[in-house]
Amino acid sequence: MDVNGTVAEGFEPVREVFARNFETLGDRGAAVAVYRDGRKVVDLWAGTRDIDGTEPWRHGTAQVVRSATKGVAAAVPLMLHQRGELDLDAPVAEYWPGFKARGKERVLVRHVLNHRAGLPVIDRPLTPEEALDPLKGPEAVAAQAPAWEPGTDHGYHALTYGWLLDELVRRVTGLGAGEWIAREIARPLGAEFWLGLPAEEEAAGRTGRVGRTEGPEPTGGLRARPKRSVTEAYDDPGSLTRRAFAAITPFPDQNAPAYRASALPATNGIATADGLARVYAALVGEIDGVRLFDPATVELARTEESAGPDRVLVVNTRFGLGYMLHGSASPFLGAGSFGHPGRGGSLGFADPETGIAFGYVTNGFRKTVTADPRAQALVRAVRAAL
Repeated sequence: MDVNGTVAEGFEPVREVFARNFETLGDRGAAVAVYRDGRKVVDLWAGTRDIDGTEPWRHGTAQVVRSATKGVAAAVPLMLHQRGELDLDAPVAEYWPGFKARGKERVLVRHVLNHRAGLPVIDRPLTPEEALDPLKGPEAVAAQAPAWEPGTDHGYHALTYGWLLDELVRRVTGLGAGEWIAREIARPLGAEFWLGLPAEEEAAGRTGRVGRTEGPEPTGGLRARPKRSVTEAYDDPGSLTRRAFAAITPFPDQNAPAYRASALPATNGIATADGLARVYAALVGEIDGVRLFDPATVELARTEESAGPDRVLVVNTRFGLGYMLHGSASPFLGAGSFGHPGRGGSLGFADPETGIAFGYVTNGFRKTVTADPRAQALVRAVRAAL
């Protein structure tokens, strides 16, 4: 496999592992970028632009990053809080009066971010057409009764997270989360990240086609097969697990221009590896004069809010405010890291202690939910280089 790009001295093992991902772990097209203390030290890409094509991946090829979107979207409410525009301990209904129906008057803004709102499912899944309508998702969660007493337990809000966050941002700022990210995060940073791909970027062919890919079972400490309880949860149509991921049924075509142009803050961000890493670098440090989080907000992002058995993912998970934290379900660089994986492969995170910011994107989605072996191999290589 011909690997393109550069690595700084000392980070050569990342290039070696990246090439090995194609040779042994089934990658078809991918890129990885790493910043350290605001300086790019890894910028690599290889393979094909499309999962089902032959055109080469080029510098600047972007892909749908699924739930890695959540990590960038989470920066919006935290930045609004940092600016004094959003109270994390206020009831959601203080900003969104219609939300308090059916026992949700005690759902706080922080419960949305730490996955304790009790709203991982909706009783009637949205159709693809409804899901792309910015009004339908918020209307559905506003009409939904919680699956548990809000604030008392946690469970991953796989899709509903996006509708909750988007409407909160819209109520506070008058802009959807995608518009706010474009204006306040991506544009000032020069970061290639879009939540709602502009028509000119679609016409320019910036985004490759994604799809399913197979690879060998993970080894080297990663569980080769999920526990029986996890498998059963995904197989049971009545489980919170199955219903959470089926909140849109059937799921839209992720390669359709209409899907890429929409803004679903839980799942359809489009990014280059550099764009994802660059945002995280600006969360914990300065990039070309831009810093997004002050030190207090970094601590909010990575201070544990939820931990233990996850009612949806059926494994132990850890969350701060809007971010997954380093742990067995989603290993990052170290104990102080925070970020978010995307189901099937992509990953973005920051580690304030080392100054590392990491972004990995791929066009080949695997069955993994939180700890893809390709991304994890690259994380281990970064750790070894420090």
